[in-house]
Amino acid sequence: MMKLYDVYPLNPIEIVKGLGSRVYDSTGQEYLDLYGGHAVISIGHTHPHYVARLTDQLNKIGFYSNSIEIPLQQQLAALLGEVAGMDNYQLFLCNSGAEANENALKLASFYNGKKKVIAFDKAFHGRTSLAVSATDNPKIVAPVNQTENIVFLPFNDEQALEQAFASYGDEVTAVIIEGIQGVGGIKVATDSFLAKIRSLTTQYDAVFIADEVQCGYGRTGAFYAVNDGGVSADIYTMAKGMGNGFPIGAIAIGEQFKPWHGQLGTTFGGNHLACAAALSVLEVMKQDNLMANTAQVGNYLINELKKLDKIQEVRGKGLMIGIDLAPELKEVRKELLVKDHIFTGNASPNVIRLLPALNLTQADADLFLDKFNNRLQQF
Repeated sequence: MMKLYDVYPLNPIEIVKGLGSRVYDSTGQEYLDLYGGHAVISIGHTHPHYVARLTDQLNKIGFYSNSIEIPLQQQLAALLGEVAGMDNYQLFLCNSGAEANENALKLASFYNGKKKVIAFDKAFHGRTSLAVSATDNPKIVAPVNQTENIVFLPFNDEQALEQAFASYGDEVTAVIIEGIQGVGGIKVATDSFLAKIRSLTTQYDAVFIADEVQCGYGRTGAFYAVNDGGVSADIYTMAKGMGNGFPIGAIAIGEQFKPWHGQLGTTFGGNHLACAAALSVLEVMKQDNLMANTAQVGNYLINELKKLDKIQEVRGKGLMIGIDLAPELKEVRKELLVKDHIFTGNASPNVIRLLPALNLTQADADLFLDKFNNRLQQF
């Protein structure tokens, strides 16, 4: 019998059902899901509008390639521009965050003809060719992915950024940054650092790429995290929460970029089902004002967490929250899952990440705060 290629460290739990911010395992045990399958579940598990949208589309047609007109793509572009408040961008649809970042970096190099990319310490941009090269984790960068075209600078270090551009700014095709680093431990880019990236990329004709795959799509209370800092990027990459579990990715591309046939391409990107899923997410976000809920419940959670003992630091915005714990509390996250039945994420060395659905209620936030505080007191 063929076996699975064993690359994932798994919890011994089989989830068979989801509803809102709850999931249920094969024994019927209920869990509060504050992880969302890694920031993917944006409007809650099996949201009725999401299920209806996908079911209706599947009963019509699920897929055809980008060789014919697919009006759902334009509908998605129009609604995304409206909800994001940025309708002067162009949309290219793909399948994942890594693919979105690959295309963003490729497009930048097409645009200005340059090669060097500036990324930052602890960055994570994906596991494919150029995306993994721009990821600060040598362990997952294969020899074939190694390139001298990627330069890593300290995160939030304006002086280092200025020095880099002074030294080789004319060679820089793009600067790529997560407005809030996810895998890097929920590190928030400062407004002044983002402004410095904007000014230097403009000055040197480089492209400002905002990797919004995890931190974007309303997760911080703003549609794009970098915009919350008062700047606009040239290209925004997105995925995860875009499809509420259905695989889809995209890049929003500034007006200065001019497309030509064959410049970018994908077999599955922008298919009928993916567009239906993404439209349902934006429709719910708009109708239920989920970005406002994200800001309100997220700020409440952050403020309440800061009152708890034994926490070294609380970082983040909206419903992208990192809880930095001392080494002696390394078992807290496991006990939250096994004993309190609460899913959370993690980042090295000892950060609990909260990445729940954007419609998380304050009641569920309070439930977590109570269980978490009780768990802390046992150590």
